[in-house]
Amino acid sequence: MAAEFTDRIEKTVRRILEESDMDEVTESKIRKQASNELDLDLSEPPYKALVKQVVHTFLEEKQQEAEQEEQEENAKQYDDNGNLIICQLSSKRRVTIQDFRGKTLVSMREYYNKDGKELPTSKGISLTEEQWSVFKKNLPAIEEAIKKMKSRIM
Repeated sequence: MAAEFTDRIEKTVRRILEESDMDEVTESKIRKQASNELDLDLSEPPYKALVKQVVHTFLEEKQQEAEQEEQEENAKQYDDNGNLIICQLSSKRRVTIQDFRGKTLVSMREYYNKDGKELPTSKGISLTEEQWSVFKKNLPAIEEAIKKMKSRIM
């Protein structure tokens, strides 16, 4: 089989797989649909093996993606108030994403422990999405200013 021809079959099969309901589709149905689209009998042994390999690879990739998404979801931590913990800055400081009166806020705050619960103090800052965007856009300038200050001190 020519590489160009193989590539065309693979692209067609992958496109069909992407568009299909994976609970109802079978390898046979995929092969028949691709055969019709390419005007080629893909039930012949070399073609059948190629389709089988493309389907198998596609399913493995989807499985890996699902596992990765699950790991990422499981890795997310939430505080006692249900706020998503993005990172711990220190043992007492963390960055969280929270919903406050219908607005999403990025909060950098100190926490204290009371009766086994981690509670936020008033020490910190909460930024709206717009404020966070302005802050993020200006991070290079902040980093540059830090470098200049360090060079003056040394």
